[in-house]
Amino acid sequence: MPENTTEKSNHYAIGFYNLENLFDTINDKKTLDDDFTVNSPRKWNEKRFQKKIANLGAVISKMGLEKIGFPPVLLGVAEVENKIVLEHLVTSKQLQSLGYSFVHFDSPDERGIDTALLYRCNYFSVLQAKTHTLLVHNEFGERDFTRDILHVVGKLDRQEIHVLVNHWPSRRQGALETGYKRMAAAQKILEIIASILKEDPNARIIIMGDFNDDPHSESVKMVTTDFFYNPMEVLLSKYQGSLHHEETWHLFDQLMVSYNFLQGGNNAFQFKSAHIYNPREIREYKEQYKNLPLRSYVGKKYLGGYSDHFPVYAIFSLKTVP
Repeated sequence: MPENTTEKSNHYAIGFYNLENLFDTINDKKTLDDDFTVNSPRKWNEKRFQKKIANLGAVISKMGLEKIGFPPVLLGVAEVENKIVLEHLVTSKQLQSLGYSFVHFDSPDERGIDTALLYRCNYFSVLQAKTHTLLVHNEFGERDFTRDILHVVGKLDRQEIHVLVNHWPSRRQGALETGYKRMAAAQKILEIIASILKEDPNARIIIMGDFNDDPHSESVKMVTTDFFYNPMEVLLSKYQGSLHHEETWHLFDQLMVSYNFLQGGNNAFQFKSAHIYNPREIREYKEQYKNLPLRSYVGKKYLGGYSDHFPVYAIFSLKTVP
């Protein structure tokens, strides 16, 4: 059970984790998943798939333990291929006793990678779930098929919250060249927020995801300036982040909260702290890459690791209702 404090509050961890290419071994002819099949140069097979499931399950089961002795009650995830891999994950030896279920929809992403929300059934109940399509186009005016934004409404210990799980368009063609796509994603988030607040001006909203931009980036600032607090801003430095690229730390993985989580006094549901989860076992140990995320592959070379991202999470206190 969550730790009970003298204030009679329960503490919960809510997080996000980019699982880096959690594919099954079956070739889906409708998506670009060929790199993760048995006959691919990466030689993706059932043994490697099961090891990745075990590795990821171990990480998820330990997130938050050091702070509150309790793994995440909610965990947004990215780069999952389908419901099959999610079923394997939540029923794995590492997670099966924790009672996770999940919300997932197939997205139009060309590679077939989606977002999802894992939740512990004993503490969170889903009231509504849907997706919001993100329409962006490339330089030729053709639609760039990317991930939908997952929107889940539910109750955590009788408190209703909206959770928006994101995986914004990548920087593959360059940060500047693709920046307009993430600006479009930010604009879409603002539209969703406006719709939520129109129905309930006091709605509690958590935005999480891999934004492919840092907390100081224009796209993220567009979301946080007026509506949200982004606790991840203080976590990014030249010494730490959630992923490392071209000798630079980035914090693309973020969790933002609406300002009503920051109110004091009699506020029943409060944000407390934010963290990057990067214990020794999920970091590289070789000197050249020391302390970087230990991934499953570097190019075609199999490392048998976890992900190229560290997960992030936040702690919330929630006063119990008699």
